[in-house]
Amino acid sequence: MKVTPLDLRQQKFRTAMRGYDRAEVESFLNETAEDYEQALRDADRLRDDLARAQTSLDEHRESERNLRNTLLTAQRLADEIKQNAESEGKRVVREAEGRADLTMQKAQSRLEEVQREIDGLRLKRRDVENSLESTIATLRNSLDFVREQDQKERDDKVLLHRPRVVEPPALPTLRVLDELKVAEA
Repeated sequence: MKVTPLDLRQQKFRTAMRGYDRAEVESFLNETAEDYEQALRDADRLRDDLARAQTSLDEHRESERNLRNTLLTAQRLADEIKQNAESEGKRVVREAEGRADLTMQKAQSRLEEVQREIDGLRLKRRDVENSLESTIATLRNSLDFVREQDQKERDDKVLLHRPRVVEPPALPTLRVLDELKVAEA
């Protein structure tokens, strides 16, 4: 049985001899009814507070679910971005290595080409050196020849100015012809 504050206020007791003081009982019942009514109001207020708290808790739980979903989505997105960045980085590195290999091949080819040019220039230099040495040798031989000829001429002139030794007649004719040839040259 559920007793309300109104029930407490309206409750009437039978009178009996030697019973309780009526005013005291009614006063006690009124106080109890007021306390009971206050307790019911407090209970209603607490139920309302609980309902609001439950609503707030549900909202917070929903927010928490949304945050978790957002965090999971963000984590997945971050993982995808990281994987994409890693694969992009690997691709860039592969391309750079390919370009580096191509550049190295071109540089090696150019180096070989330059080495061939250097070898060719060395051969040309040797040819020029040999040619110069040959020209110098030819000029030296010519110079030696000219000097010898000059020396012979001087020797012949000195011989011309010396007194002649009488020789057999055939020899002076040949010698004079040789001297004339040399003098003419």
